[in-house]
Parts: sequence; C-alpha cells; structure tokens
Amino acid sequence: MAIAFFRHELCREHDTGPGHPERPQRLAAIERRLADAGWPHLELIEAPAADEQQLLRVHSAAHLERVRRHVAAGVPLDLDTPVSPRSLDAALVAAGAACALAEALLTGSYERGFAAVRPPGHHAEPERAMGFCLFNNVACAAAHAFALGAKRVAVVDFDVHHGNGTCEAFRRSDRLLFASIHQWPFYPGTGALEDVGSGPGRGYTINLPVPAGSAGDDWVGLIAHVVVPALRRFAPDLVLVSAGYDAHRADPIGGCLLETDDYAEITRHLDLVARTLGVPLGFVLEGGYDLTALAESVLATIVALAEPAEVTEPQRSPLVERALAALAGAVPLLAR
Repeated sequence: MAIAFFRHELCREHDTGPGHPERPQRLAAIERRLADAGWPHLELIEAPAADEQQLLRVHSAAHLERVRRHVAAGVPLDLDTPVSPRSLDAALVAAGAACALAEALLTGSYERGFAAVRPPGHHAEPERAMGFCLFNNVACAAAHAFALGAKRVAVVDFDVHHGNGTCEAFRRSDRLLFASIHQWPFYPGTGALEDVGSGPGRGYTINLPVPAGSAGDDWVGLIAHVVVPALRRFAPDLVLVSAGYDAHRADPIGGCLLETDDYAEITRHLDLVARTLGVPLGFVLEGGYDLTALAESVLATIVALAEPAEVTEPQRSPLVERALAALAGAVPLLAR
C-alpha cells in the first residue's frame, strides 16, 4: 500500500535556538532513517502552505495577527515557544500539510498518510500559541475535512502531553471524537479523566491520563479496550492521529516507558479499526525529542501501516479497568 508522506524543507527553518528540544534536527533524523530504509511504501509529497481560510476555521483572526507580529518582531509567543524569521512560513506549511493530508485521504487518493512537520500543533488553542505550537495542525486538518463534506472525524492523540488545543477547539462538538492518552499530572495540566467535553459535545472527549512510569501494556491496552471500541461506535469518516513519540522510554522530556515496538502495536490497532470501518487513517507528527527513538518509532509506524499484521489482544490492566468504569456513564460510546 502506498502511503502519502507530506513534508517540506521550510519546516526545518523554524529556528528555536540552542538547547531547545523541538529543533530542526528532528525532521532530519526522521528522513535520514526513512531514507536508509529505502523510503518504505512512501510517496513523498511537497506540502502546500495553509491558506487563511483553513486557519480561521480553528483560530481567531486576532491569533493569526498575534503570531505574525511576534514573528516579525522576533518575540517568543511564550516561554516555551520562541520564533525566528521563517517561523510563520514553517507553521503555515505544517498546517497546510495536515490539511492536504486530510484532503488526500478523504478524496480517495490515498488510504493512509503521514505528515512529518514542525512546529507541532496540538497545544495551540484557538486564541493562543503555547507549548512549542503556533497553529493547531491536526485541528485545522479536521476542520478542513468537515469543509470537504466529512460528517464525523476522530482525532486520537498519543503524545505524552495532553492535546489541550485540539480538545478545546472541539469540546462542544458532537461531530468530532477526541481521544487522548497522556501522562498526568504533567504539562499543560489539562486532560483529567472527568473532562468529557461540554454542551452538545459532552461524551465526545475521552481523556485517558496515565501516571509517569506507565509502559506499553497500559498504553496499548487503552487503545485496544477504550479508544478502538469508541471509534467503532462513532464510525467516523476519517481518523487523524496526533502522533507524538515523547512517551518513549528514551525521551528526555516525557516520563513514560514505551518502546519502539509499542508504537507499531498502537498503529496496528488503529489501522485495523480503520480497515474494519473502511475509512482512511492519517498521522500528523507532534512531539518526540530523542532523535534516535523518534526516527525509529516513525519508521515503525510507517511499516505497521504499510504491512498490516494480526494484532494481539492485550489484557485489561487495572488502569484500563478503572478508565472504563469511570467513563461508562459519561461517554455513551463506551456504555457496556
């Protein structure tokens, strides 16, 4: 199966300065490892820049102007989010890649895809940039999918940090299912199990906090026993994944213990449910700051997408059982 791989050299032009973990070398490491593997099953596509309409479906005009001003002045957007002269160009291409990925999948050009972009996006809220993120790439992709006619979209976020920006952008929507597994307590401090969305969107947010030190068994178990059943019942037209690899045991920021093979297994479970539903599946890069672990985990994801294999049904750990018990009454998609 051919996999669309969206990338652009401009994504390396966002210069975060010496010592910053979210650095251009992340993309270089990924592409070097994929090249060494012969770009397995990948069709490389140069990403377009997002247009203003694609951004304004998620972000306010004031936010766009604020980002422009900060980049022009060289002033960080927050303590974690420095900018450089090409940061706006990089961020526009990152969001544009995610939107182009969603469009390629929805129009049937590809069944699977990956957007290897930076700056990442899932912390960016409609009104503010934060946590290394300028624009919310995956949220813009989901909104673009709706504009193209999708009735329902799911976003699964396995970055070690909660995707607060995506959660906030769609918390009142019953058309988008947001499911996040993340270390907690941890930055940005959101993503409590009790937060299941609000208003019409109540029950369409699934937050799955895990403690520091949690390993692949818990993460794969939550995917298999919580996220996958919810996806089956929700029956989206498109599944997008905020693919952060900073829960890897080698990551210098996260405190979890996933191995590279765990990301392959997570991918296999998501691929299987997408195949069962007959819908496309796309991954958008978020975090992951150990260069070797990041590159190997992205390769494992690509191979798992391209070469479907049987999945092993994991046992229900106590953490999985607690999550199911807590959510059963609040999330109808998980009602037993």
